[in-house]
Amino acid sequence: MQSPDLNMFFSPTGVAVIGASRVSGKLGNDVIVNLLDNGYEGPIYPVNPSAGEILGLPCYASIDAIPDPVDLAIIVLPAPYVLRALEDCGKRRIRGVTIISGGFREVGTEGIGLEEELKRIAAEYDIAVLGPNCIGTIDTHQSFNSTFVTGIPLPGEIALVSQSGALAAAIINWAQRAGIGLSRLVSSGNQAVISESDMIRATAEDEYTKVISLYIEGVEDGQAFIDAASETSQKLPVIGLKVGRGEGGAKAVASHTGALAGADIAYDAAMRRAGVLRADNLEQMLDWARALATQPLPKGNRVAVVTNAGGLGVIAVDALEAAGMRLAPLTEETRSHLRSRVFPAASVKNPVDILAGSGPASYTLCVDAVLADETVDAVVVAIAPQRWFDPLSLAEIIAELGSSFLSRKKPLLAVMMGLTPGDPSSETLQAHGIPNYPFPARVGSTLGAMWQRRQWLDQCEALTAAVELDDLDTDTAAAAVQAGLEVTREQMESADADSALWMPVNQVESLMQSYGISVPASGLAPDVDQALLLAETIGYPLVLKLEAAGLSHKTDVGGVRLGIESPDDLRIAFTEMVDQFHEKMPHTSIDGVRLQPMVDGMTELIVGMVRDPQFGPLIMVGAGGTQVELQKDVAFDLAPINHYQAEALIDQTSAGQLLAGFRGGDPADRDAVVDVVVRLSQLALDWPQIAEVEINPLIVRRVGEGASAVDARLRLDPDAG
Repeated sequence: MQSPDLNMFFSPTGVAVIGASRVSGKLGNDVIVNLLDNGYEGPIYPVNPSAGEILGLPCYASIDAIPDPVDLAIIVLPAPYVLRALEDCGKRRIRGVTIISGGFREVGTEGIGLEEELKRIAAEYDIAVLGPNCIGTIDTHQSFNSTFVTGIPLPGEIALVSQSGALAAAIINWAQRAGIGLSRLVSSGNQAVISESDMIRATAEDEYTKVISLYIEGVEDGQAFIDAASETSQKLPVIGLKVGRGEGGAKAVASHTGALAGADIAYDAAMRRAGVLRADNLEQMLDWARALATQPLPKGNRVAVVTNAGGLGVIAVDALEAAGMRLAPLTEETRSHLRSRVFPAASVKNPVDILAGSGPASYTLCVDAVLADETVDAVVVAIAPQRWFDPLSLAEIIAELGSSFLSRKKPLLAVMMGLTPGDPSSETLQAHGIPNYPFPARVGSTLGAMWQRRQWLDQCEALTAAVELDDLDTDTAAAAVQAGLEVTREQMESADADSALWMPVNQVESLMQSYGISVPASGLAPDVDQALLLAETIGYPLVLKLEAAGLSHKTDVGGVRLGIESPDDLRIAFTEMVDQFHEKMPHTSIDGVRLQPMVDGMTELIVGMVRDPQFGPLIMVGAGGTQVELQKDVAFDLAPINHYQAEALIDQTSAGQLLAGFRGGDPADRDAVVDVVVRLSQLALDWPQIAEVEINPLIVRRVGEGASAVDARLRLDPDAG
């Protein structure tokens, strides 16, 4: 999908301020003040029928009276007057409109109606609308500030796209005090027309932007977000802070898969897929952005730490290892070089502790040496304050090392504790692109994010490899889905609508087999006599599974019996299972007992799918069994999933170890599991009517012997597709 041209929000040829005010402190006045004070050189047209001029600018009584050129209007009016103003902008052929006004979707039912009408007008006149309920845009390199927020950051290389205007205002204030430069800032508000996806692409086109930071409260179009972020992440880093981790999970929680998959899981998977580095908090987002804007990515995860305090070095190491980094071993040549240049009591092992009495010259020698070491991918200089030398002299040395040839290939980050944002030492490091962090934990998190980005870039080709499955029986699949939908619609009219959502077992088996997922043959027996006849066909040993309307987890009511070896075993198990069920659920009738051949294997896994409303099918893999919700040893990724992604998904949980042969056991058929995951992903993509799938357990045999979905359940949504 082609994104709209949004350049008018950053470098317009002319700006109309609709709702301009003569009163200082009112939003309609503050917007004009910012346009003037920050050096915008294009024409500014205040629109106010009651004023002759505002801040020395002539006023216009109406929008149609504005002369050319004008391609951006900023509306600062009460919500009920916004729609008429927007329509007038459309008639005047103004291409872009920023609506600062609130009072729309965020206030409830009445506001929702206004916002829907706003969208209709924007579509009718082909207007790119930013907002409503936003603070506007800033482009520091174009000296353009259309917000009402006091001040503007220094020109820089970090862009911010924020759904929260208040948070954007706070970051402007932080950047000013910290001396951190920003390139562009976008407050997207309610995103009635222009989405965060549109602004990601527009900001990525800016020649000055090297990092994009996103503050996200939610996305309307999950696939559009993934497409825009993926495309952008291949050009420059994108950092996402998604808030609301505790919000409700997926709508369906009847299965283990549905219970374990929440909305936040989907955002995690979407950001991983798109190469967006997900920050846990605002501090992380800004820390990472500073480093990614100015420092090269590490080629590996090996770090050297140079410090003057042993405790500080240990804290730094803990933080680095927690973020997936590890200590570089350092070559004997490097250690020998260091040993001859530091105090005898100093440690030349990594972390390199040159002790408190060392001065700037010692740092120069040591940092230069570890930068040159072939085992080192990144360097951290961690310094506790010293009274006997000026920290500025050390900052200047670190800055000089940061400009060297070697450090341009390896990231160099500083932890000079005790510095304030306005300190000359901080300003020196900032001017040379060396991020300084007040505490070592933050530098660990930052290098971890940089390493994560390097890995994503290296894996891009494998992540996008297409899947080709040429053995699918789509006709059989279509028949099974259609039959299941018919049963579902019939049963939804009954009193027990919940049970209607689960597809009959025989149709599930047919659907699975049509997509190449092995399911043992089975049959349903309404009574013991029929079970005995069916057992002769299937063969012993058997598994018995009780089936009843609304019964999601059979083991909860003793509805599964394993290892049935003979007709006598079958009679006893069948009777006991039915009696036990009736004791626990006396008002529920059973459909019968399903007989399956007993399948043995090396390990049991769970594989599932639940459809997220924003991002589509989420595929789950993990260790299986009845306690899967308690253990939560599972991982999720978004479909489509290719073989490379399926391998990675398996290794995010103990499933990878189990398949490899835990504690000396024989390895299981990992390739078969990968194949099931890929096929389930394709099944979910092909049939949007499938809301949820769970295979638990997937019994995996020895290498080369395959895997069987011995218990598979599937929930349909007749309104989808």
